[in-house]
Amino acid sequence: MANELIIRIAARDEKKVLEDLQRRASLVWEEYREALLAHPDAIELPLEHLDAEHTYVAERSGQILGFCVVLPRPDGDAELDGLFVEPAIWRHGTGRRLVQEAERVAAFRGAQWLYVIGNPKVQDFYQACNFEHMGVEQTRFGPGLAMRKRPSANSPKA
Repeated sequence: MANELIIRIAARDEKKVLEDLQRRASLVWEEYREALLAHPDAIELPLEHLDAEHTYVAERSGQILGFCVVLPRPDGDAELDGLFVEPAIWRHGTGRRLVQEAERVAAFRGAQWLYVIGNPKVQDFYQACNFEHMGVEQTRFGPGLAMRKRPSANSPKA
């Protein structure tokens, strides 16, 4: 179906498109805007995340709507290192589908936990995705919520 949301591994040549999407999503939050504009390097998707197939794209009708990065951790668990969705379609299920993909990837890799350091502004989203709050961790741009969940390999297919 042409209108179906598809989740797939990102291609190396999509780096700029994904960084532009991340910039649009990140600049929505006024309190972070000045710092992000002063440090454009903060919005950089490392090529190794693309080359190692750690980056997953959500697209519909050939248009990229969001992406996530799922990194292995030294302890064998997984880190949801980035989750970005086009602001115009927030609250339409794309972020949840990307979390489900991150869970599936983490479970496939044998992770017991999927961790994320989330923007406090999106705490309700992560809680709705069944992440549990573990505390606060300092990030480059202020406090972030440390959260985790047990990944499910049985999440609905994207």
